[in-house]
Amino acid sequence: METKEQEIAAIKGTMSIESKYRVDYVDSGLPRWLIEAAFVCMVLQAAIDWSPLLKWTKAHTPWLQAVVMTFGSLVMYVALLRGSKRLYRPFTAGWWTVILFNILGFLSLSFPEFDEYLGLPIAVSLMLVYLPFGSLIAYCYRGRLRHVGIWMVLYILVSSVVPVMWYLLGAPYSDLIYWLMEFSTIGVILVYAWVLRRVLVR
Repeated sequence: METKEQEIAAIKGTMSIESKYRVDYVDSGLPRWLIEAAFVCMVLQAAIDWSPLLKWTKAHTPWLQAVVMTFGSLVMYVALLRGSKRLYRPFTAGWWTVILFNILGFLSLSFPEFDEYLGLPIAVSLMLVYLPFGSLIAYCYRGRLRHVGIWMVLYILVSSVVPVMWYLLGAPYSDLIYWLMEFSTIGVILVYAWVLRRVLVR
């Protein structure tokens, strides 16, 4: 007759990769109101990302722009860093890296005189970090955490990589392309914010 331990081991042995590595929620230990405030901030980030408003805030209220553009994602990433510690692959170094570059982004946005020197290197570094890190999360996990990885990749592709490549390749630029890029960026930020919230809030 099998012992209780053997039965449990047999059950664990038959678990599929899908169920074993599915993560729909991580407990960050942060208060619910802080996560919700971060989500609202990311919604405001989507609104402020509209080019005319982005240029105006950069010229008149750079500190406010810096807070709106970075506070929400910083809180979300800190929450994921804390909540992922108990997962089989916490990716601690990856989360710390994206947190660090978002802090540098905040400093760059807060001080326009630094943005001339730091803006481009930080933007390029974020592309180099978000793309492989998001892909790694999407590959290693299932469930809502996998969606975080997928949308992390889409977020950086739509908001940064595609516009830069379009410009560098000298592709034709029209009003239609302008509005497509504007609304695509706003839309992907909103979805990304919602995906982050879903994995952090029950």
